[in-house]
Order: sequence, then structure tokens, then C-alpha cells
Amino acid sequence: MKKGRMFYGIFIPILILGVGLVASFGSYIYISTIRSVVGQFSSNKQSYIEQIKNNLEHKIQSIEYAFNTYSTTSSFQEVVTNPITIRDFAAYRNVNSQLNYIASMTAEGTTYSLISLDQNWQINNERLTSLSDSEAEQLRAQYINDQNRSLFWVKTDKGIRFVNTLPVFSSKKQAIALSDISQYTLDSIIKTDEDAHVYILNKSGELLYDSGQEGSALTEAQLHELNGTTTSGEENGKVELEAGGRRPLQLLYSKSSYNNWTYLTVLDEDEIADTLKMTKFGLYALGLLSVLLILVVAYMVANYFTKPIQRIKRSLSLVPTVNSKNEFEYIIDSIDTILSEKQSLESLIEAEMPQLETQLVLNLFRSRVQPEELEKNLQRFGYAPNGQLRYAAMLIQLDSLGNQGTTNKDVLLLAVNKLVEEVIPKQQRMLPIVLSDDTLATILTLQVQSESELNKELLEYSRTVMKAVRNYLNVPISIGISKTYGNLLESKEACEMGKQALHQRLNLGKESIIFYEDISTVVSGPVLLHYPVELESELFNAIRLGDREQVTEAIYPFLAQLIGKNKSTLNFEVMLVRLVNNLIQLEQQLGIQVLLTQDNNKLYHRVLDIRNPEEIEHLLVHEVIYPMTTVMKEKTNKQFRCLSEKITAIVDAEYDRELTLESIGERLHYNPNYLSNIFKKEYGTAFSEYLMNYRLEMAKKWLSETDMTIRVIAERLQYHNPQNFIRSFRKKEQVTPGTYRKLQQGE
Repeated sequence: MKKGRMFYGIFIPILILGVGLVASFGSYIYISTIRSVVGQFSSNKQSYIEQIKNNLEHKIQSIEYAFNTYSTTSSFQEVVTNPITIRDFAAYRNVNSQLNYIASMTAEGTTYSLISLDQNWQINNERLTSLSDSEAEQLRAQYINDQNRSLFWVKTDKGIRFVNTLPVFSSKKQAIALSDISQYTLDSIIKTDEDAHVYILNKSGELLYDSGQEGSALTEAQLHELNGTTTSGEENGKVELEAGGRRPLQLLYSKSSYNNWTYLTVLDEDEIADTLKMTKFGLYALGLLSVLLILVVAYMVANYFTKPIQRIKRSLSLVPTVNSKNEFEYIIDSIDTILSEKQSLESLIEAEMPQLETQLVLNLFRSRVQPEELEKNLQRFGYAPNGQLRYAAMLIQLDSLGNQGTTNKDVLLLAVNKLVEEVIPKQQRMLPIVLSDDTLATILTLQVQSESELNKELLEYSRTVMKAVRNYLNVPISIGISKTYGNLLESKEACEMGKQALHQRLNLGKESIIFYEDISTVVSGPVLLHYPVELESELFNAIRLGDREQVTEAIYPFLAQLIGKNKSTLNFEVMLVRLVNNLIQLEQQLGIQVLLTQDNNKLYHRVLDIRNPEEIEHLLVHEVIYPMTTVMKEKTNKQFRCLSEKITAIVDAEYDRELTLESIGERLHYNPNYLSNIFKKEYGTAFSEYLMNYRLEMAKKWLSETDMTIRVIAERLQYHNPQNFIRSFRKKEQVTPGTYRKLQQGE
């Protein structure tokens, strides 16, 4: 479903805020983690380089101390100043023992040599060799000449060499003590961590040791820069060197206070990155999950707060669309529209109240009102709730038109209706209505009292009405009054009682006031009350149409009521005779021959002689009604078109008069429901819709070709309220009559 602007107004800020918080928190955690890891890594590396320094420094100190100590002994002086030959085994063994002793005190894999420059001999790895003058001079040039130090370390191809020119504190050097620590031995001492890259510089900044691969050694410029940085810096720290366009080389160093050597190890960023790889992945995964969670939460929060708004919008979906920027404007505009339409509707209903009240009373007489609908309408029109009072139906018919012409009959009926409204107090009656072309009717509302008092009050009202009509209109009327009843839903039966009472005018004469109670002993009350007239009408309409399916649907409910409600044998026989008479009359009206024979009396006897309801039902259905339906089906196909054309001809000629199917039915001598079914079957539309469309077409013609006002057009087309005409016209043409006229004139 499409979300509104308010939803996104809540969803997007929450999402942005949440994502921002997650990003900020994740960045903070990531940076803090990097700093912590780098710090821990640097600390470990620093500890590592300190450990290397201490281990190596301990070995160096041991070597230097051993040689210094040995060089101060008297035996050393005797040895280096005397020649040693293969025959001087004791002197050789003494020197070799001293060297082995020194070797046992220092690192394993270290070789030691003692060279006598005075006597030109050398003991190396327990081997005694003689030196030539050139070799002795070469050693003197290499280690003594141009040297301002008697004890130092130099880098060799195989490792590093300790050089100690002896005697230590004499400028005249007689011997040289050498100690060679191989690269392998240095690696074994230093490489406790296989991935560490370690450099060792002497106090002059010269590279003594490099644990890396070939080509990874520091350049002269880098060594010079390192020497300057570490000399002026603290004993421990970190330096950064340019690496020729690559990432700067970061080194951790530790400076020895013993011999000013500098021990360095590389702080490898790739190694740190590998360490942080899982941490980074975890943070990314956590961030993604957090963003998804925030997305769900933002959606749920936005949906929760906008759900009532969406429900209101759906409730207002029937309101015409209005232009609005957001939901609140839409709702406000829709409510304004509803209030405006409500006011218009209230005004319209107020104007239509008399017609609605008339329709209510008419529906009561036709038994077309549901109980819940009745209570609502009684309250709307200001009547007491159903059942609290006693009721009686008063029917009025004109005995003659007096001096008035037949054309004034409708006017006289309306005048009598108004007189009834004026004469009988509003609290004692419902709205009087014109029930048919010659009958007026109203329902009197009476306080609960004794029957004699009720009859006396009804008689008084009747006399007052009759006197008023005689005095003001000079026409005689007769009044029929039903029995009193306590439920308005019984008004239809009361109306029939009033009609039966008025039928006695032929015996009683003009200006009669007839109570149904007085003549109920001479009319067949049970027949009236228990004969299903409406169901008979539906059945006869189906026969007229020749529709066997409709006949089947109507006949069985009719017979069920006819048999079920007449428990008395006499009443049931009377009803059967009445039904046969009505069927014969229907045949006479339809002009068909099924029952119209000289043996009709046999049908009466057969019906009355049968005592089994199922046999009676079979006789009536299969030997009477179905044959009539079959004959009518053949005949109606020819008559439908003729009747429909007559109805359309009446509409063409009298569209500007009050037209109903009831009035047309009386002219053509057909039941209105029958005509309605025929017309709808022929033209595919109801008569009322056809009449309305015809009138609206005439309205379009008058709007285009005449200057008649909309009110005049509405009145001529039998719209009692111009608003009803405007509403019907707009519903059909999608524009109001005024707009249609402007459009036609513009063309």
C-alpha cells in the first residue's frame, strides 16, 4: 500500500539518525580499537626489541668482560710477547684453555681468536698458525691504525666481529683479540618472532645487523636520518622514515646505555591490518545488522504513528479528492468537505421532510417498513415510539364533486387533505396523505382509554372533518374507520378495514361515517384477513407474463398460506371458491380459454370434493395454472410489444404530467407490476428510469433551444424540488444544467 508523506517524514529522520548514530559509534569503536591494537602491538614490539637488546647486550658484555679480564693477567703478557711454536705446547694449551673458557661464558657458536702482533702468530678455533709480516701489517692497518678506540665491533660477511686491541690502555698494541658472532647465532638470539624485522646500529649509525631479506636493508640516507633521530631522542621511541614513494617506514627503537647501540624493529602496518581484519569484519557485520534493525524499527514506529492517519484517510476515501501537501491537510480539507455536504444535505432533507413523512405513512399502509426503520423514522418526525399509543386508520372518499368539474378532482383531494391537517391536532394524528385517485388516509394516534371513549373521540374527529369539508369546499365525503390497534406495523390491515367500511356507502348513502366494527359481522372478515392477496397478485402477474418459472416460485408460497392460515373447513372452502372465481376472472381479462367452458361447475365440485391438500395443489397447479401459463406465454409474446409501445406513447405525449405505472395501469386495465415486468423485459430498463431519461433529454433540448429557467424546466418535468432535478441531471450528464446550457451556447 502506498505510504503517505507523514510516514516518510517519520521514517526517514529516524533512519538517518539511527544510521548516523551507528556510523558514529562504529567509527568510534573502530578508531578506538585501531588505537588500542596499534598501541598494544607497538608495546609488544617495544618489549620485543627491549628483550633483544638485553639478550644481545648480555652476550656482548660477557665477551668484552672476559677479554678485558684476560688481557690484564700476567700469563697473557708472557704469551703475547713470546713466540709460540709447535714445541711450546704448554703455552699453546694455556691460551687455548683461556679462549675455551671465554667461549663457555658467552654465546654458543661464537669463535674466538688471539693474534700476537709482536710474534706473528694466531690461535683460532684451537689452531695455531703463523702470520707473515704482510698479514700482521694488514691486521694492524685494519684494526689498529687510524683507530681511536681499542675495543669495538664491526660487521663482517658472516656476522659481527668484536675487536679488542691489547693492551687496552696502552697506545703500543701488541695483540688483537677477535670474537666472531655468526649471522646464524645472531638470528637465533634475535628472531624469537619469525616475522619481526630487526636492525642493529652502532653508536656511529653504521648498520651491524639486518634480519630481513636481501634488498631490505636501510639506505645510507635512512641510516643517517636514523642516527640523527635516535641520538637526539629518548632511549625508546618510534621513528618514521620516507621510503621512496611508498608508505613511510615506521620503526620502533631502543637505545643501549651500555654501548649506545640502537636496536630497531619494523612496525608492519600489513601485520596490524591482518590483526584487525576480523575486528573490521565484525564491526561491519554489527553495523549492517544495526542498520537493518534501525530500518525495521523506523518502519514499525512510522507505521505505528501513521496507522490511525491512514485509517482516517481510508474512511474519507469516498470524499472527493482534494489537493493537499500532507495527510493532515487532506483530512482537514476532507472534513470541511464533509461538513459542507452535511449542511447541504441537512438543508435538502429539511426541504424534503414533508415528502419523506408522506412516504413513511404510505409505506405503513403498504406494509413496507421494517421495525428498526420505523422507530428511527418516528423519532425523526417527532412521533411517539411505536406501541405507546392506540392507533386507528381513517380513510376519506369524495361522495361527489359537487359543483366542481372532474378536472378539479386532484385539487379537491389536496384541499380535503389540508383541512384534515388543520382540523385534527397534530398530536392526535400522523400526516394525512392522498392514498389513491379517490381516497385520503391518515393514522389517528389516541391515548390509551376505554373502547367507548376511543370510539367517541374518533366519531368527534370524523364529524369535525366532514363539517369542515362541507362548509369550505361544499362537497360531501364519507369516512371509514378501522378497528383500533397497538402496533403501526398493522396499518395495512387497518387500511383494508377502512376500505371495506367505505364499501358500505352503497347501502348507507352519502356522508356516512362507518366503523369497521359495526359492519364486520356482515363482511367476511376472516376471508379478508387470511387471503394472501399480495401473493395472489404475484402469481397472476407471472401467469400474465407466461413465465412458468416465476409461476412455480409464486404458486407454492401462495397455496401454503391459503391452506395454512385457514384451519376452518368452511373458511378454506370459501377461499378455494374465491381463488377459482379470481382465476376465471383473470381468464376473462386475458381473453384465453382454459377454464372458460360450460363445465366450470365441475371444477368447483372437484375442488370442494377433494379433502387432501396435496391433491388440491396438484389439481390447481397442473390442470389449471400451468395450462393457463402455457397459453399466456404464446399470447404475451405478441402483446408485450404492443403494451410497451402504448406505454412509450403515453410517455411521449404526457412526459410533462404526473405519470406513474399505477395511473397507466388503470388506463390500460393492467396491473402496474405486470406492466413494469413487461416494460423492463422489452426495453431492458425500468419504467421510472426510462421516464427520467426521457425527461432529461427534453431538458437538454429546452436548455439548448429555449430561454426557460431551470426552475421552470424542473416544474414542467414534474420535479417538485429544483435541487432534485439538478442532482438527477448532473448524475446523468456529469455537469449541472446551467453548465450544460453554457457549453451548448458556447458551441
